[in-house]
Amino acid sequence: VQLQASGGGLVQAGGSLRLSCAASGRIFSSYVMGWFRQAPGKEREFVATITSSGGTTYYAGSVKSRFTISRDNGKNTVFLQMNSLKPEDTAVYFCAATLRGISRIDSAYDSWGQGTQVTVSS
Repeated sequence: VQLQASGGGLVQAGGSLRLSCAASGRIFSSYVMGWFRQAPGKEREFVATITSSGGTTYYAGSVKSRFTISRDNGKNTVFLQMNSLKPEDTAVYFCAATLRGISRIDSAYDSWGQGTQVTVSS
């Protein structure tokens, strides 16, 4: 599956952004989807993940209650709604796909999008 992330940008602290990840290729509805992020000088970290049906989601503790992952299998797209953004959310955000089952581990994901930059100013 090929992934294309979009929706990043510059926002003030407390603001919101909605990231999208459009998938093409094999059957999107079979894939577990995840969002990860990487800040400058830091390791890539897990943000959120959603099962193929959308029925189960998991979040990193740092974003829980502020971010929401969702998907539209009819449109082959996964979303990340980010509210109450903080400067520490500044990073390149990546979407990823796997057939192995829901996971917070980046090595479990086989397909990756190119990343979209999110910058939160204080």
